Amino acid sequence: MASENILIVYSSKTGNTRKVAEGIFQGLNGEGRVVRIAPVEENPAPEAGETVFLGFWADKGSGDEKALKYLKALKGRKVGLFGTLGAYPDSQHAKDTAEKMKALAAKHNVCLGCFLCQGKIDPKLTEMFKKMPKIHPHSMTPERLKRHEEAAKHPNEADIATALEACKAMLACGEGA
Repeated sequence: MASENILIVYSSKTGNTRKVAEGIFQGLNGEGRVVRIAPVEENPAPEAGETVFLGFWADKGSGDEKALKYLKALKGRKVGLFGTLGAYPDSQHAKDTAEKMKALAAKHNVCLGCFLCQGKIDPKLTEMFKKMPKIHPHSMTPERLKRHEEAAKHPNEADIATALEACKAMLACGEGA
């Protein structure tokens, strides 16, 4: 594999996406790679030839505001996406979120793909759902509570390992791009 320069930037509200970003950073470091990592708040500009992995947390079916702002500023890059969300990663919501983010990335860049895994939900959001009337579409149902409880176990080591493998696959795919 040729030498690669990689920038990993991420936005994280509860620490989920930061945890995945750090796992990807540790796994990609070395093997002829120069890998940098930073939160999007530091607004690191990609260097020439650098592939960018952008981490986000899902918010209303898309990436969070900080990640979206960073993505919109990227032009002419190879971009891989990874994110965390409270929904199950094989749900329609997750699939729609990934497709939306890939389309945004591909607007001005070469999108290498998108990996999503479950992450714990902000406890304030859980409490808000519990206070909603039962007729509200986002009220806390037994099924929703079960998903929140499952999400609290993520991202775990298996999620991080899978994220790393997904990023490696994106890099391999991007070699021909």
